[in-house]
Amino acid sequence: MKCGTCGSELRSVTTDLPFKVADHSIVVIKGIPAMQCDACPEYVLVDSVMESVDNILARVDQTAELEIIRFAA
Repeated sequence: MKCGTCGSELRSVTTDLPFKVADHSIVVIKGIPAMQCDACPEYVLVDSVMESVDNILARVDQTAELEIIRFAA
């Protein structure tokens, strides 16, 4: 798979990503499988992973300033 930004190859990695879910609330999801570009900071989440991330974010406490959750497919 090629990077949509620079055209370099994407490789499969496991990473931690932050998501802003409210004005003062950030959720860090650890251990997300992603496709990372070798040449630039671009990454891609496949549809099934993004669906799982959406489900996780729908259940978080948006009143907490910071929440850290481990990804589990």
